[in-house]
Amino acid sequence: MNEATLVDRVICAAARAWQDDGEVLATGIGVVPRLAASLCMASLNRDLMMTDSEAWMVREPVPLGPRGGYQVQRESWMGFARIFDNVWGGKRHAMVGPTQIDRFGQANISMVGSDYRKPKVQMLGVRGFPGNSISHANSFFVPAHSPKVFVAGEVDMVASIGYNPARLPRGYAMDEIDIRLVVTNLCVMDFGGPGHSLRLRSLHPGVSSAQVQEATGFPVEVPADVGQTPAPTAQELALLAQLDPHNLRATALGA
Repeated sequence: MNEATLVDRVICAAARAWQDDGEVLATGIGVVPRLAASLCMASLNRDLMMTDSEAWMVREPVPLGPRGGYQVQRESWMGFARIFDNVWGGKRHAMVGPTQIDRFGQANISMVGSDYRKPKVQMLGVRGFPGNSISHANSFFVPAHSPKVFVAGEVDMVASIGYNPARLPRGYAMDEIDIRLVVTNLCVMDFGGPGHSLRLRSLHPGVSSAQVQEATGFPVEVPADVGQTPAPTAQELALLAQLDPHNLRATALGA
């Protein structure tokens, strides 16, 4: 078995986002989140549900990349109508990759710049972020942890809900917002600090809490007992080799 890489450690840490979810639909947007959800389904939470990224529920996670002779183990139809039933019913947990995140946990994938009419960079638009973030749990993956992502002020375009009392929809309470893990190339965090502030949970090897704070545009709560992000087990590495036979994860982290 090859020695574990940083991205392997990151994927295994991200997989724990769904560990205690039971039977919910896991959606991982991008290579690392997709592999994390797949790894969780294959080992940590056997009740977790995933699709083949098309229109079928599967009984086992589908490997990334060209499949060769692999046959997708389809179980039941999972078209848009059923997807939306899961979304609006709260039976989904997505891991997404925002372009910006602020101290409230508000995320942006829409545009960068101070003027929405003339953005400096135009991106995807808000897509499904508003409805997803008010309906079910979400986690974040950031491949290159920096102040450009964890911005000092509010995100340039609020695409998803966060712990900002000034922007809560009518009738919503803070406890209804569910942002779980924030996994980056430096550390694992959550919004479990005082007043739902960003809190450090573990550091990847060779990274200090000072480095995390320097790479974050707002204060990070640092508990006294922060440890190192666990290394992958031999079983996890074997599963990752099956789930990513072409090693697409090798270039998934930022410098």
